[in-house]
Amino acid sequence: MILCANPKLQYLAHKDEIDGAIKKVLEGERYILGDEVTEFEKEFAAFTDTKTCIGVANGTDALHLALRAVGVCYGDEVITTAHTAVATASAIVLAGGIPVFADIEEEYYTIDPVKVREAITPKTKAIIAVHIYGQPCNMDALLSIAKEYQIPLIEDCAQAHGAEYKGKKIGSIGDVSCFSFYPTKNLGAIGDGGAVATNNDEIAQKVRALREYGWIGDKISYTIGFNSRLDELQAAVLRVKLKYLQEDTQKRRAIADDYNKQLTSAVDTPKVRDNCQHAYHLYVIQTKERDAFIETLKKADVFALIHYPVPVHLQEGFKSFAPKSGLPVTERIVHSIVSLPMYPELSFKEISYTCNIINN
Repeated sequence: MILCANPKLQYLAHKDEIDGAIKKVLEGERYILGDEVTEFEKEFAAFTDTKTCIGVANGTDALHLALRAVGVCYGDEVITTAHTAVATASAIVLAGGIPVFADIEEEYYTIDPVKVREAITPKTKAIIAVHIYGQPCNMDALLSIAKEYQIPLIEDCAQAHGAEYKGKKIGSIGDVSCFSFYPTKNLGAIGDGGAVATNNDEIAQKVRALREYGWIGDKISYTIGFNSRLDELQAAVLRVKLKYLQEDTQKRRAIADDYNKQLTSAVDTPKVRDNCQHAYHLYVIQTKERDAFIETLKKADVFALIHYPVPVHLQEGFKSFAPKSGLPVTERIVHSIVSLPMYPELSFKEISYTCNIINN
């Protein structure tokens, strides 16, 4: 059986180290915001080439707290994409904002800067660029728009740990970036976890306060805050896996290269933006015969998935935010996209087996 994602294999690959890290925490004296979290924050900031990292409870909270830290509040508009996990839009609503959906670039599935510019109004208070599947957005164009309108640019890096844009680490380019450590992510915990990374001291201080009741150095709330803390167990596991993240990212790229070489013109393979390094959280192809395609693979014990079958603006909970003109590219590609198995432990034998089924 070849699963689309298989986080257990990553645990088994580093079992002794992970078990040892967990044991150390269990035998320690502190389970919340202790040394493991502190050290992980330093190490992940170094990995992302950012000044500060703040561990939080999950990726949705990372976005929520980042939005509040840059000043988004009730009634403010935040431009983002509908081709994303619903968490991106949920975080905007949690912050009191209004999600404004812009269409995507057909080649790369990322938010289209031209459509972002068209969506700006006097109420726009932030832009969230989602590096979907591990593909970097067009950051030069988005930065130019953000600078022109003096709007904070937030990077949603939930699927892009280790990706690069023109030699810069994804997560180090915008005003603030947000990561998820959900178990299937490129850097995955054994439960929920997230982080906010930034080079801006003021944003960092606000996020640190917001993640713990608005406290700043003491147990007095200087602002209304929340309870969103990365725990010691998750931080300990992440510290082990972080040591191998660069190597695992290279493995993902090698797997993608192998898919690209072996797959025929029967499917459309993913394109990579020029001068960028894709992180390949997902390897997404397109096929016109999707249902039959997925069923054929399933019968051969290969499990492909669809990320994401229904754009956020067409989901019941977010229909009130749908643009009147629709999102033509987003609404078209969701009928043909398929995610093939992708994880560092995937063998080249399994890749060849999968490709042979597809090609035949």
